[in-house]
Amino acid sequence: MKAIDYKKKNIDCFAKTKDLRNFDKDTNNFYKSIVIMSKRADQIATDLKQEFQESSHQYATKSDSLEEVFENREQIELSRFYEQMPKPTQLAMYEFENGQVYFKDTTDEE
Repeated sequence: MKAIDYKKKNIDCFAKTKDLRNFDKDTNNFYKSIVIMSKRADQIATDLKQEFQESSHQYATKSDSLEEVFENREQIELSRFYEQMPKPTQLAMYEFENGQVYFKDTTDEE
């Protein structure tokens, strides 16, 4: 599976008002569109979580002592980077609006 680089997408992190009529163009049903975007947001969140965990393991400390508490600058910067990224719901909405989400409606086939 091809890894998607969410960091390179130019998406504004701030919430903006959306025209709801634009969401039902492809599905002819607003609620189906919301479900599709929700499932895509879950996929994105899982991908980002896995990517963050893999990246943070390289900065993990090897000591088990609770008395040795110190700042790990690389880990802090990595956390800040992921915190400043657009949220998975924003990424999913962006992809849906730009036709980058593939979906198949199985209810129409019956």
